[in-house]
Amino acid sequence: MTTTPGDVDYAHREIPRGPAPRPRRAAAAAIDLAAVALPLILGWFVVESLRDANGGGQMDRVVFGGFALAAAVGVLVWNRGYREGRTGASIGNEWLDLVTRDAATGAPLGARRALLPRNGVEVVRRATALDEGFAPIPADTSVAAIRNRRLRGLAALLLILLATVLASIAVGARPMDFGEIAHALLHSTGTDTDLVVRTLRIPRTALAVVVGVALGIAGALIQGHTRNPLADAGLLGLNAGAALFVVLSIYLLGFATPSQYLWFAFAGSLAASVVVFGISSVGGGGASPLSLALGGAAVAMFLSAMTQTVIMLDQESLDGYRFWVVGSVAGRGLDVLWQVLPFIVVGVIVALASTPSLNVLSLGDDIARGLGTNIVRSRVIGIAAITLLTGAATAACGPIAFVGLVVPHIARFVTGPDYRWLVPYAGLLGAIMILLADVIGRVVVRPGELQVGIVLAMFGAPFFIALVRRRKLVSL
Repeated sequence: MTTTPGDVDYAHREIPRGPAPRPRRAAAAAIDLAAVALPLILGWFVVESLRDANGGGQMDRVVFGGFALAAAVGVLVWNRGYREGRTGASIGNEWLDLVTRDAATGAPLGARRALLPRNGVEVVRRATALDEGFAPIPADTSVAAIRNRRLRGLAALLLILLATVLASIAVGARPMDFGEIAHALLHSTGTDTDLVVRTLRIPRTALAVVVGVALGIAGALIQGHTRNPLADAGLLGLNAGAALFVVLSIYLLGFATPSQYLWFAFAGSLAASVVVFGISSVGGGGASPLSLALGGAAVAMFLSAMTQTVIMLDQESLDGYRFWVVGSVAGRGLDVLWQVLPFIVVGVIVALASTPSLNVLSLGDDIARGLGTNIVRSRVIGIAAITLLTGAATAACGPIAFVGLVVPHIARFVTGPDYRWLVPYAGLLGAIMILLADVIGRVVVRPGELQVGIVLAMFGAPFFIALVRRRKLVSL
């Protein structure tokens, strides 16, 4: 048998031994350092822009400086501990085709050792490591290990949520220092700063948490029941129904504040859900994921056309609709929170109770039916929970995009497809996302504010594009 010169060269290619060249290792280390330094640099610029002379305050600088520091630490732990410790490939190593390993055994370092000062470690070419038997540390897939990881994730999310709640109370259009915030929270005497914190920031923060939980959980349920990774409340026509009823309440009854047309927005979401479910149930197949998506899209387009017709006829309706449709937690007091809270609490309870059946439905209708699941009852319960959560949240704050769309993908990346864990993760992530967007919106155009819906559109769209490009995150 004859071989070409190229075949001979490939067959006799020598695998390099020993450490990788020093310039290549230095370049990989520089990339890893840049990944950690980037959030610190951005945080420094933000903190500098929040000096007293620019209208910033002490708490503003502490909050955003803390966010930058936490982001840098998170990148360090993820890149050096998880990636390099378990697979040998940090960001820099992966880009330059290098592997970090134990010099004596040739094995991965492990997460803990990778984060500590390291002796007996070498960086080699990937071809060298693979040829000498390097293998990444496999993930522990036992039931106990998966449960422990999920519990640790929930604990971490609760701590992050607590930090964002404190940030939301501390940051606002009026800069404050530590003493003023502490006095308002612990020893309120009715001063101006006490009133700002207790009557404006705390109700606003509480409403953001409740609405974020509702939208996150509703997004997970919608994507689960429609088996559509791009589904959100808009796909089922819930936002369009709420918008039409809000516009009608302004046009016919002269309502002008969220507390006045809140019930109309909720009724609109409820009516849309009933119509969509009724349309999708027509025929012998019942309410399948495909019929729900198609019925929701048709109803949403029709309701949106009706809304546009009304606002073209009346300028006052247009002004009120523009205020509501942008999506915001500002300007809502405790009265709005208390009105929507019972519906959201019931919706959360129903959603959590429906997660086992949703796990079965995710296998497909035929398999679920074969396992004895009542598909119609499960779908009715799911649509009821979605309507309660989305209707109440949309009625209180208007249609806030991207939360119900993006949050389930992030949660699924951590929890996997098990809705018993995915639903609570989505709720906590939704609350964190709404709070962060609200805090950012308060300072970027100070002394004015950007509404939550605008901030999420600005930052959520690029983030979601990145998620979509990673196809494994959007597969259901």
